[in-house]
Amino acid sequence: MPNNLPNDFISNLEQIVTDKGLIVEKNEIRPYITERRGRFVGETLCVVKPATTKEVSAVVKLCSDNKVAIVPQGGNTGLVSGGIPFAEDRAIILNLSRMNTIRDLDPINNTMTVEAGCILQTIQDHASKNDRLFPLSLGAEGTCEIGGNIATNAGGINVIRYGNTRALILGLEVVTPTGEIWDGLRSLRKDNTGYDLKQLFIGSEGTLGVITAAVLKLFPSPKEQQTAFLALNSLEDALPLLNMAQSMIGDALTSFELIPRIGIEFSQKHGHRVIDPIEAKHDWYILMEASAGTANSFLPDLFTKYMEKAFEEQWVLDGVLAQNKAQSDSFWLIRENVTLCQKPEGGSIKHDIAVPVSSIPTFIRKANAAVKKLIPGIRPYPFGHVGDGNIHYNLSQPVGMDKQAYLNRWEEVNRVVHDIVIDLNGSISAEHGIGRVKVKENAHYKSSIEIKLMQQVKHSFDPLNIMNPGKLIPSIQPKK
Repeated sequence: MPNNLPNDFISNLEQIVTDKGLIVEKNEIRPYITERRGRFVGETLCVVKPATTKEVSAVVKLCSDNKVAIVPQGGNTGLVSGGIPFAEDRAIILNLSRMNTIRDLDPINNTMTVEAGCILQTIQDHASKNDRLFPLSLGAEGTCEIGGNIATNAGGINVIRYGNTRALILGLEVVTPTGEIWDGLRSLRKDNTGYDLKQLFIGSEGTLGVITAAVLKLFPSPKEQQTAFLALNSLEDALPLLNMAQSMIGDALTSFELIPRIGIEFSQKHGHRVIDPIEAKHDWYILMEASAGTANSFLPDLFTKYMEKAFEEQWVLDGVLAQNKAQSDSFWLIRENVTLCQKPEGGSIKHDIAVPVSSIPTFIRKANAAVKKLIPGIRPYPFGHVGDGNIHYNLSQPVGMDKQAYLNRWEEVNRVVHDIVIDLNGSISAEHGIGRVKVKENAHYKSSIEIKLMQQVKHSFDPLNIMNPGKLIPSIQPKK
């Protein structure tokens, strides 16, 4: 914190949020400064938990007046340390978890207005009770908060149909770095009255302001779903299989997920109640799902014809069409465990990359060859969202290798993988954000003019550089 911090700074914070909204004890602070994977433990003077937008405004103004940095935080489920302050940040944590009110649901307009601290699953459940769907869905949905989802432009399994978080937001309420409140909670599909300011805050990772509420897009609840688990003839066959799904099933296609054989093996070894749907072992699988707004729809016939064609073209060697919800859930349990069951296998070096969909097989094969050459015995573990080009390219340590020795090569492995991504016109961050972990790597690959333009936007909004400093882009000198 600044050396000239007024003696009454903490007491002024307590006056704003009361003792219920202020945490100063080190033991109570620790969960808020510990990164989800345990890779980093940050440092902060206190955690401030306002209950209203007005309290957020007052806290931010107090920090602005005293040039104290602020790290906005939601459920602290991020994977790039975007919500963790470090010693050099001299920052407080502004945690939005107490702001968890669903303010409004308009079923005719298909919108829901929620506060930033609402847990994603709570939003999904509330929409469902009103016969509506909020389609954002990801592994941490039981603990992540919508403010963080918006700040990182989260993705998930349904992007192929509904788009990233950016596509699901109609309006925002934001507290600016000076403490002013921008009420942009508009529920309009069309508003052509100037710069679309909300889009600057979406994906900005808390560097431009504090998102306190949002208007979300809803959709009619699906009345029927079809889920299939398919064994590919080859990795390359995922592409024509996807194209045919988009042609035959169209907009009803919601998910198209790639799963490697090693993912099923880890899931069965370390997961609970995981059953391989296909008896024979294959290198690659696709988990796909489609949904329709009416029961007894066209989906069963379409899926049957689709799978017949896939077998005829020999893109698929075997497959199972879920006969009920329980079987569909068992397929998705595999996908969930693919994410969770790496940890027991030791160190994992992770990548969240995107390449053009047509380049996915090329990327995986080139990256696999490169990392195996770099670290013999390394176990590639690529999985994810084929439909939108986002592959989670995780790498489990060689059997018997020291975990820390392996993790010490994180940056070296990142560079090898990311060079291939960039060579294929891809991105080193598809849905997890940049945070603190990827700042240098992002600056390495982006052009100087792109970094400069982003810094100019940051400086325009936050000349004192108090909003989540050191995250997303290289820090700029604050205005004197």
